[in-house]
Amino acid sequence: MNKREKSGEILKNVGFTLLSEGKTIRIKAHGYSMYPCIKPGSLILIEPIKIKGNPVPGEIIAIKRESGLIVHRLSRITVTNGITTYIARGDSNALEDDPITIGRIAGRIVGAESTGENPVPADIRINTRPRYFTNRLRVIALILSKKARLFLYRISPPTPLKGGMKSE
Repeated sequence: MNKREKSGEILKNVGFTLLSEGKTIRIKAHGYSMYPCIKPGSLILIEPIKIKGNPVPGEIIAIKRESGLIVHRLSRITVTNGITTYIARGDSNALEDDPITIGRIAGRIVGAESTGENPVPADIRINTRPRYFTNRLRVIALILSKKARLFLYRISPPTPLKGGMKSE
């Protein structure tokens, strides 16, 4: 395990511990699974699940995984043979996550802050009907446009101007 992986593991464990002690944590969102609701770079506040009780469909929850926390929207709750399971899904994911029990839910998203990287705060309202297909198309278009800009930059980089400035 390299130094970066070790630091990530320590931070993950600190976050899990703080949530289990009833403390709210603030983390930076990465990835596009909750796009457009939560964009990469958004700062989100995660409150321990025990503060307000069990989550309801439409809420955004933080799920414990071996790699850390993932943030997805709770899509449904099922009870089979007396065992309650929770099924979540990212707003732009093609498929639902595997069912989990309440013990794997670390918390719920209760707030969001904008950053310089993403000046628009996340929309964390309860939503029981996310537009999965439309959101997925948005993410695909966004990623393709980023790749196209990168490609165009590589074949035609900005040219230096007089005085050390570059044109765009």
